[in-house]
Amino acid sequence: MKRQNILITGASSGLGKGMAIKFAEMGRDLALCARRVERLEELKAELEKNYPTINVYIRPLDVDDHDQVFEVFKAFKEDMGTIDRVIVNAGMGKGASIGTGYFKANKQTAITNFVSALAQCEAAMEIFREQNAGHLVTISSISAVRGFRRAMTVYAATKAAITSLSEGIRVDVQNTPIKVTTVHPGFIRSEINEKVKTVPFIVDTDTGCRALVKSIEKEPDNSYVPSWPWALLRYPMKIMPLNMLSKMS
Repeated sequence: MKRQNILITGASSGLGKGMAIKFAEMGRDLALCARRVERLEELKAELEKNYPTINVYIRPLDVDDHDQVFEVFKAFKEDMGTIDRVIVNAGMGKGASIGTGYFKANKQTAITNFVSALAQCEAAMEIFREQNAGHLVTISSISAVRGFRRAMTVYAATKAAITSLSEGIRVDVQNTPIKVTTVHPGFIRSEINEKVKTVPFIVDTDTGCRALVKSIEKEPDNSYVPSWPWALLRYPMKIMPLNMLSKMS
């Protein structure tokens, strides 16, 4: 099924921007939102110049303003008539080891990556239930498979929660026209990890976003991208000793 009208949160940079470009190449109409409006305006101008047949709508959105999430999603629906796919992508990676004095940063990551993602899922599913159609896509992480150390501890926990939340939604709407996909990216270079020097199997943003969009288009329940090595590596990750796991973060 072709999903023509696609809403992406956190679309001003990183994976959100990269996915927007890939979907624009495919001729899809886009609803893009993020906090940094100037970057959205630049992206809109770029996409409309390169792909003049598509429609691009933009709106400012801080996903931590949960009331605004519902307002913006509804406004995009009015713009486009229907929304065929929502990609819950906005997130952050602040934080540090638990108990080292960075509770505020860890709390901010927990709220943005889970509570605010919940708000986005709620807003998307209200629209999809009304339409009796739609594709909800949540961006989790390979880190959802196990706990990770240091700055990844809370981040990984929120992504595990996203995976579980998405599965619950999927169970709730099974045997309906509404589909739910959870994508678990491996290490993809983006603004959220640009200061990280060495991580295993990392790919550039373009390669990662191409793999993300290819997977999303297939609409599986769960996917791990890029498929090599993460589709296979997720299995040993579940049982590997902690000293080996610590080398991955």
